[in-house]
Amino acid sequence: MIFNAIIEQDEYGYFAKIPELEGCVSQGETYEEVLKNIKEALELYIESLSQEEKRELLKRKVVTVTPLEVELKVAN
Repeated sequence: MIFNAIIEQDEYGYFAKIPELEGCVSQGETYEEVLKNIKEALELYIESLSQEEKRELLKRKVVTVTPLEVELKVAN
């Protein structure tokens, strides 16, 4: 199954969350570390689900995240 991870960077490192799974979050000092950590968090989250919750998870619709470019106009 494919999930989307939203990764944000701030002055402390990186933060990641899986929007489809409330509370499935992680962090890391580097981008590579946060990817590894969020994948592990995702696997543990799914492992903790009951069989019924796993069946419901399979029924969920696919969500796609894509970047959109817009022009940012700033007044002088």
